[in-house]
Formats: sequence, C-alpha cells, structure tokens
Amino acid sequence: MRTNPRTFPAFQSAISSCFSYLSVSSRFHSVSMAAVPENGTTDTPNSPVVDDKVKYGFQRQEMYTEKLSGTAIAYDRHVILCYKTHELWPSRVESSDSHPLPKLLAGALKARKNDIPVKTLLTICEGREDAGLSDGDVLLFPEMVKYRGLKEPDIISFVDEVIVNRKPWSIGVQETMTGSHIFVCAHSSRDKRCGFCGPILISKFKEEAELRGLDNVSVTACSHVGGHKYAGNLIIYSVRDKKVCGHWYGYVTPSDVPELLDNHIGKGEIIDRIWRGQMGTPLVKKVQKAIEQSLPNGNDLKIIEQDHQTSSTIEERENKGGCCQGANGFSCCRDETPKTETETEVNKAISKFNILTRKWENHEVFTAAAVVGVVTIAVAYSFYKRLR
Repeated sequence: MRTNPRTFPAFQSAISSCFSYLSVSSRFHSVSMAAVPENGTTDTPNSPVVDDKVKYGFQRQEMYTEKLSGTAIAYDRHVILCYKTHELWPSRVESSDSHPLPKLLAGALKARKNDIPVKTLLTICEGREDAGLSDGDVLLFPEMVKYRGLKEPDIISFVDEVIVNRKPWSIGVQETMTGSHIFVCAHSSRDKRCGFCGPILISKFKEEAELRGLDNVSVTACSHVGGHKYAGNLIIYSVRDKKVCGHWYGYVTPSDVPELLDNHIGKGEIIDRIWRGQMGTPLVKKVQKAIEQSLPNGNDLKIIEQDHQTSSTIEERENKGGCCQGANGFSCCRDETPKTETETEVNKAISKFNILTRKWENHEVFTAAAVVGVVTIAVAYSFYKRLR
C-alpha cells in the first residue's frame, strides 16, 4: 500500500493531536479523582444532572433507611477544640501538618490513652467570636467547662493536668458554661452530605431560637462525628435535673428543629425517631427481660441480659482502624477501665449463676453416670446367663 505524500503529514498531525488530548484528559482525570471527598457520592461523566437536595441534602434516598438507635460512639467525656471555620478544615484536620494545634492535641491524647481514666472523644468546632469562642478554646463535657486559648507549647501540661488527672489547669483560666450547646456536623471536605445539610440546620436553629427568645442556646459547626450517611448529624449538650446529658441525633431536617428546641431542650424529651444515642452509654444498656431459672436447690435466679459494647473510635466503626486513631473524633481507650457499680452487680449475678449452673451440671453428670452403671450391670448379667 502506497502512502500519499500529501496526505501523510495531515494524518500524522491528527494522530499527534489525538494522543495529546488523551494525555491531558488522563492528567485531568487523575487530579479530579484525588480531590474527591470521602462521601460515596462521586459523579460519573455520563450521570444525569441531579439536584443537590436529592444527592446530598434532606431528600436523599438513604434518608431514614437505617435504624439510628445505638449508632452513637461510646464515650464518657468530650473534648472539643475551637479552631478556625468549617470551610477551612481539611478532611483529616486532626492529622494535618498544616494545622499543628489539632494535630498535636490529638497526638498527646493518643500518647496518654492508657492513663486517661474515662473514654474521651475529641472533636473540632468553629472558633466564632459572636458565640464567645476563639481559636484554641477547649470545651469539656460533661463538666461544662471552657479553657481559653490553648497554645501548642501548653498541650502537654493541659492533657496531663486536665484530661489525665482531672484537675484544674494550673496555667489556664477555667470558665463555667451554661445553657444548651448544639454541635452540628458541617465538615464539607470530609463529606458533601454534612457540608450541605450542616449549614442549613445551623441557620434554622439560630432562626428558631431567636423566634423563641432562647438566648441560652449556642449553635456551632463541628467536625465529623461519625456516620456520614446519617447527615444531618448533631449533638446536644444540655442540663437536665442537674445532670449534663449529651444526645446524638441523625437524619435531622429543618422541620425537626422546632421539636428539638421545644421538646428536647425545653422539656427534656428524646425524639426517638432521629435519636442515635447518648454520652455515657453504660455497660448494661438495658434489661430486655428477666428469665427465671428453677435450680435444684429450689432457689430462683433472675438473669440480666448484658450488652457488651466495646469502646471504639469513628475510624474503627467506619474504616476498621486501630484504637485511638482519630479522624475528627478521637477515643482515648484505656486497656482497663474501672468497673461501674452496675457492671459489678451484674458480674456478681453472672458469677453466682455460673456456680449454680456448674452444681446443676455436676448433678446431671452424677445422675447420668449412675444410669450408665445400672445399664452396664444389666447387660453384663444378661451376658453371664447366656454363657451358662
């Protein structure tokens, strides 16, 4: 086959242009993929255009598809660091070299995890002057205490004195917080659903609180609290019967805001349909039913069903990471945690039941052995008669 010398240069030019386009397209694709947040909602090139309310907002198909109760993380103390705004947080703000304050605090908590007496969760919230919060302020729940202006060189002393030894910080000023505090996940770089739903809920809470004259309700954007798919996610800390409660809610929509303000904060009533759980989940979560066991000695023993809920971090639940690997939640898990009074009583009951069970099993063994012995003698006697 002969090549036309006039058309060959044009052919070469076309091929060259094609390869050039493919190279640029490939580079663009790789950069785009690297920037995709961890939200499981990546668009494909030929996907139909869908409204953001349907893709990321309160009209998502996944809304209300899963049971929420029990999806909150087990913890007993919440450390919340005020730091910049949610638009500036990277996906892993507590491990970013560009953000040393949250990274160093998370690292110090991890280093002392076995010395911390209770399960502790670390979250980042916005430092907003209009809410009386500045960068470096640290909020502690359930203590309802605020420390002003944590600096990088002071992190070690803060963790040692306040978190590990549970004493007032010797170089910090302790302030008591009052009212109710709502933390709404708006971590957009971590997940588009939280980034879409969070700001809308924050605006709605502020609007409804102002209409009701609730000047003792603070609403702040916070980092990831676990469960992207449950967006909108939020945590409410409030005082009820002189006790500070921290309740988690998911699948929250703007229409739920009045009920949360009026019923949850106003009356102390939990909104069951969107409730995820609460701070301080006990080892024995609930008694499902009491089963009476009749034992040989005539005594009855009621068995309490025990819920062994192990401590875990957001990373463990979602990414199967190791203990105390925080994303924007951080659980400082002790290898051995002090047993609660409820746990001790349950263990005593279980121990007693095991002893009684072993006695019953021994009784059954002896009975079975006696039966076997009688049968053996009968068979031997029958065999002896046949021999005669």
